[in-house]
Amino acid sequence: MDKLIEREPAARHALVAAPALAIQFFVIPLVVVGVTVLGYLGFRSLVADTRTAQDYVSEVRFGGSSRRWPAAYELSRLLSDPKVRADRTLAPALLKAFEDSANDDDPRVRRYLALAIGRLDPPLPPQAVAVLAKALEDPDGEARISAIWALGASGDEAVIPKLQPLAQSTDAGIRKMVVYALGALPGESQTDTLRLALQDATADVRWNAAVALARHGKVEGVPVLGQMLDRESVARIVKRDVRADEDQDPIADVMISGLRAVAALKTPSLKPAVEALSRQDQSMKVRQAALEALKVMG
Repeated sequence: MDKLIEREPAARHALVAAPALAIQFFVIPLVVVGVTVLGYLGFRSLVADTRTAQDYVSEVRFGGSSRRWPAAYELSRLLSDPKVRADRTLAPALLKAFEDSANDDDPRVRRYLALAIGRLDPPLPPQAVAVLAKALEDPDGEARISAIWALGASGDEAVIPKLQPLAQSTDAGIRKMVVYALGALPGESQTDTLRLALQDATADVRWNAAVALARHGKVEGVPVLGQMLDRESVARIVKRDVRADEDQDPIADVMISGLRAVAALKTPSLKPAVEALSRQDQSMKVRQAALEALKVMG
């Protein structure tokens, strides 16, 4: 799972390649990021593996219990390669593996398979949406989040009614990913749901909603975007430490997502704040993002 505050960092949309959209435009729920990082650290030795995507699908379906989830992880990683995604014969086998995993004792298998399906080149096979929709009731919360992400990546406007009820979930991670997915999908029917999410008690949900609305050209989230440009305000909420060895700054990630949304809207009321960030922010990445936003805003 690529950077799923989802921050992913928070786009083809999520997640069209959703990971690219997510990193460039949306603030993505961290739970997906965490699962990916843990998977990478726990199974790093497979990075140099020369097996193909089809080999990993077979491993998921027929391998032993200790080999299925690593194979599913590697499969999701391989599908970030456009050449692998271009193999149209992969989708049916992948969907079959996902269906067969419904009773798997290890939920990580379904989490990674859902991510892999979401990375397939559109259009997805017609049965893909139906298969992923069933996973919205999966007992594992992270598997549900992966399925929501994949549905958002499908680009199929018809999935919006399936996702909207989950915006009222008691699980903040579910709400964050639903808002992200709705923002990535085309159409206007999700606008009211995104507007309501601006009032969510969880900051990540509000941020995702503001960015999602901006992606659709809606200005209702501008006050929230202004908060995302305020380092002190974000720092009061984002308590995770900066990892200098990994060049990670979660506070900067939120601010950069806000800057890109402001640039997309060309919001004149926030231009002074963007100019200030371009000169004074402590993060060079934020300064660079602010300069790029100013170019877009004129």
